Amino acid sequence: MQGEGEAVRNLEEEAKTRPLDAAWDQIRVNLRRDCGARAFDGWLKPAELGSFDADAGELEIAMPSQFMADWVKSHFGDRLQLAWTSMLPIVKSVKIIASAEAPKPSPLLVLEDTPPAAQAANAASAGGKRDPSAPNFDLRYRFETFVVGKANEVAATAAQTLANAERVSFNPLFIHGGTGRGKTHLLHAIGQAFLEANPSAKVVSMSAEKFMVEFVRALRENDTIGFKHRLRSADLLLIDDVQFIAGKDSTQEEFFHTMNEIITAGRRLVITSDRAPQDLDGIAPRILSRLSWGLVADINPADYELRLNIINAKLDALPGVEMPEDVVEFLARRITNSIRELEGALNRIAAYAMMTGRDIDVPFVEEVLANVLRANQRRISVDEIQTQVAEHFRIRKAEMTSARRSRDIARPRQVAMYLSKQLTPKSLPDIGRRFGGRDHTTVIHAVKQIERLRAADAELDADIRLLQRQLEG
Repeated sequence: MQGEGEAVRNLEEEAKTRPLDAAWDQIRVNLRRDCGARAFDGWLKPAELGSFDADAGELEIAMPSQFMADWVKSHFGDRLQLAWTSMLPIVKSVKIIASAEAPKPSPLLVLEDTPPAAQAANAASAGGKRDPSAPNFDLRYRFETFVVGKANEVAATAAQTLANAERVSFNPLFIHGGTGRGKTHLLHAIGQAFLEANPSAKVVSMSAEKFMVEFVRALRENDTIGFKHRLRSADLLLIDDVQFIAGKDSTQEEFFHTMNEIITAGRRLVITSDRAPQDLDGIAPRILSRLSWGLVADINPADYELRLNIINAKLDALPGVEMPEDVVEFLARRITNSIRELEGALNRIAAYAMMTGRDIDVPFVEEVLANVLRANQRRISVDEIQTQVAEHFRIRKAEMTSARRSRDIARPRQVAMYLSKQLTPKSLPDIGRRFGGRDHTTVIHAVKQIERLRAADAELDADIRLLQRQLEG
């Protein structure tokens, strides 16, 4: 059996005879053959070799953008890993990054995902080695990339104040809201901004679940003093998803004392949750009372305008993606569950468009996002449509089913039929019956008439867009 030293020497010799560049050339040829020319040219061709850590056996593959890096990691990561380990065994792992993440030569080890202003301080404090407690903030989650609207304005303003102000009048900051609304984004943004303003500060960021796991480990290893010191000495402590310590009495006891220590010492504390403090079940009353002492800021569901702004902001970060205005408006109207889902939908549309070469239009989006759109669909009734249209055009709702044919009545009725066809799953005969027992051909005529008028009459088109937003929002 080969000794460890001999095995290492063999790997080094293999590395010399089959260098990274030669292996990469062959891997690219194989990938183009196995994945097909279109997929390879669209996604893998732009990939370039990054740095190689010989000690860890980790090789970086750099992509032109974060979007492409995420997509390749998700769809080709395992294939690339297998290709490299098979071709060159000294490569033990493959890390796919965006080009901007590529490390620059430095005598110090740059801390991944840590703001530049904090990298030197953290590296220096660790003697050139990575501090295992240093937070790994996502560089995409910064205040500059957080789109602000009425739904999140208070939370965003409070987060920036806590991160940047020399003194704050509230502590802790408690941010709550449903899944995918931007709580974690703000948490990372606070951490990065605070470190950039205070390079030598100590920041600790963890989920409540990790807090619990590390506390239990500290108890088991008789290292509670070390655990307490690490958290309570932080200049900024960030705790995500505090609802996960519900019912964990010993963890809550430690959490309460940690909160007290941080706040009493004048250090900063930020906590997120999916619910307001008064709605958290299984959390000790004294913790809830402490949480309420500071500023409680909620993030509400994004309204249509905010969703529209978020889509446009994300499109700016997707170069080469041409998305018509009507598609942007369609997505803003139809995907309402969460911002995270909206961002995922944009990435999926861009990826499928690039892979298939098709133009992005509403039918294409409906095809690509069929499941997502179904999950987001709010059941709108014909009755709701009739009520909304009647109010908008200032006619009595009873006119929707009357026999009157004057233009000031017929046109709103046609608009209501058109919207019923667009926004409900009802059949044409069913829609006709709900408009005073009219024939399905009348509904067809109304739909075609409104489609024609929308193209020629900007005012009517604006009216219908407004009605759609009101009904879907």
